Amino acid sequence: MTTSHRLQTLRGTAAANRSQMAKLIESLARSVELLSIEIEHEEARAGVYDLSAVTYPVLARSLRSRKENIRITIASLEAQLHATEAA
Repeated sequence: MTTSHRLQTLRGTAAANRSQMAKLIESLARSVELLSIEIEHEEARAGVYDLSAVTYPVLARSLRSRKENIRITIASLEAQLHATEAA
């Protein structure tokens, strides 16, 4: 009985963790969307859209970097999520 209870507890915990991870991924995806909007706004404000331009806005460059880091985090979380679902 104890083993059965532990297995159920572990399954419940794993399901809760997967749910939390999925919610985190959704939240991060929304952050990426908001950053994209902010980047577009900053580029429009400065009138510079070329990343290689010397006059490209520093804020937009920083936001792009942040956005890429979040995308990498999302990819890592998705890989973990898929791995736990397969187990």
